[in-house]
Amino acid sequence: MDRRIERVLDELGWQLLAALQGDARLSFSELGRRVGLSAPAAAERVRRLEDAGVIRGYRLDLGLETLGLPITALIRVAAPEEKCAGLKAFVAGLDEVLECHHVTGSDAFVLKVAASSVGHLEAVIEGVGRWGTPATAIILSSPVARREITSPAAWPLRRARRAATATRRRVPRRRSPAGA
Repeated sequence: MDRRIERVLDELGWQLLAALQGDARLSFSELGRRVGLSAPAAAERVRRLEDAGVIRGYRLDLGLETLGLPITALIRVAAPEEKCAGLKAFVAGLDEVLECHHVTGSDAFVLKVAASSVGHLEAVIEGVGRWGTPATAIILSSPVARREITSPAAWPLRRARRAATATRRRVPRRRSPAGA
């Protein structure tokens, strides 16, 4: 992590991020009240987080089902290298594609798509199939649909590793008896 980002991601920076991830529409006065800053100081800290690229934007979370798009699916696409540029251009033009990720492994891309019906999804899959071999999974539910990002120092696996390392350092080594 570069120095500029380390400066804005102190404890207060992480508190600001937590509050904004919970509600990105908070006023600067409410945001400041939650983290112990004045409204102008909160606005300045948020501006620095934006300038550093930590905050890249503010987005609307839409209820796809209420918009007539009840089917969300992940489509993995295995495609030969020579077809990847065409596939990227094709999916960039599909309104049904919510996300497209170029990935490692046997698949070239993973798409997240929204469809109004199984027939609609089938048409999307057929279109993608002209560029590679699709494998589709319909999303039934999302137990973790979106998670707030917290300071990596607080992540449970990192805490467990640090605790294990600290324990190993504190345990004195047993010495073997002389002549053994």
